[in-house]
Parts: sequence; C-alpha cells; structure tokens
Amino acid sequence: MGEVGLEDTPGKENRRKLMQNVITHFPGYRTLFEEKYLEGKAEGEARGEAKGILRVLEVRGLAISDDVRERITTCTDLDRLNDWLDRSGTVERAEDLFTEESPAS
Repeated sequence: MGEVGLEDTPGKENRRKLMQNVITHFPGYRTLFEEKYLEGKAEGEARGEAKGILRVLEVRGLAISDDVRERITTCTDLDRLNDWLDRSGTVERAEDLFTEESPAS
C-alpha cells in the first residue's frame, strides 16, 4: 500500500517512519529486501554477461548451437561467465569456450 490514500493523516507519517527504518537498515542487515535486491542484481549481471558472450560470438560469425546458447544463458557463475566473455574474442568455435585452455609449452 502506498501513501496515495493516506493524504495528510497521521498514518502517512507513521508509514514514512516505518519505510525509513527499512531503508536505513538496507544495506548490510540481510533484510528480505536486501536479499531479493542482491539476488536480482546477480541474475541481471549474469544475463548481461551471457548476452555479451553471445553477441561477441555472433559478430565474429561463429555458429552457436542451441546447446551452446543454453549453456551460456543458464549459467549463473559470474566468474565462469567473465572467463567465457574474455575467451569469446579468440576461440575458433563457440564450443571451445567450454574447454580448458592448455598450458603453454
């Protein structure tokens, strides 16, 4: 419920005080609001990384199978996605993203 129906009543001021407490405790107190916010932020970052990987592969003209596309878009590990993004500019095939780089001899 928002403040719209409260006009200039004491209820409006009470609601503002309650909401201020929620926001005051928002980062660092592991509130439900913070957990949902951070969860959504991480999901958004993962989607953005996946989109970037696919875009680089597409611009380079590499074929992207449905399996490769699904593996990239369903990954939620940001470190892995960052690695794939770095490698997407140099791999010869999209599938090569998933192979470990061999050490230089």
